[in-house]
Amino acid sequence: MTPTRVILASPRGYCAGVDRAVDTVERALDHFGAPVYVRKEIVHNGHVVTDLANRGAVFVDSELDVPEGGVVVLSAHGVAPDVYRNCTTRGLRAIDATCPLVTKVHTEAKRYAADGYTIVLVGHEGHEEVVGTMGEAPEAIQLIGSVEEIDRLQIDDPDRVAYITQTTLSVDETVEIIAALRQRYPAIVGPKKDDICYATQNRQNAVKQLAQEVDLVLVIGSQNSSNSNRLVDVTRELGVASHLIDDETEIDPAWLEGIKTVGITSGASAPEWLVERVVAYFRGLGVTDVASHELVDEDVHFSLPTALRRATA
Repeated sequence: MTPTRVILASPRGYCAGVDRAVDTVERALDHFGAPVYVRKEIVHNGHVVTDLANRGAVFVDSELDVPEGGVVVLSAHGVAPDVYRNCTTRGLRAIDATCPLVTKVHTEAKRYAADGYTIVLVGHEGHEEVVGTMGEAPEAIQLIGSVEEIDRLQIDDPDRVAYITQTTLSVDETVEIIAALRQRYPAIVGPKKDDICYATQNRQNAVKQLAQEVDLVLVIGSQNSSNSNRLVDVTRELGVASHLIDDETEIDPAWLEGIKTVGITSGASAPEWLVERVVAYFRGLGVTDVASHELVDEDVHFSLPTALRRATA
């Protein structure tokens, strides 16, 4: 038996920060010409990176790998202050494509550190966003990724503790960690508005509703995409099978055995044309019933980086 119905989650796919970052590289290529260097992956999606590389973008691990005087775009995940200093020293034309919602977290880190707080950062060790945030105040920030890790915190003054979070975490898991922090440190303070971004929240809420109507959820996104992995986690926690795929070629036919309705969503760094390819795969299996589950209409838009707007004015 093959599936007879496909339901698409909405919202899904590109968030405003990713759309801005990808658009930044494309416009930089149009204006400056190739090569335009990009520090790390501009967003965590292999297809997007390959597409931009084919257009002339050169992806490097460090700004130190960019020839002096070159054009370099800094990824949506944000960078530590020393990266900006290195760009200046090397005479690079740096275009900062950091998502404004990540910049918000950086600003919070600097403010809490300046006020003498020990900062607890909730996030995934090694993730580029976490590395950049910790670089704002390395002497003041301690990283945890679970409730269990709270025990290893070394807090000298429990009355001067603050927390911030990575923007792409599981909403439910983060709420649990923050609640445990508040219980351990009653005086702890945090941002007035959650650090987890609107797109991460919306996509997790949408997949929760989707999971109630389907037998299987396929999440389109790359393995190194934090928010895409969280969509899989959220779905599985609800008892519904879920798999992360880069595209339709990674669908295992065994997953579809006994499945009537398939739900499809995509992480915030996955372009819509990948969704269209997966839908085409199921149409090729004979599925004619393709519906969309609408949750909220996103109308968030971020303007291009100032450096790029000035250069192209």
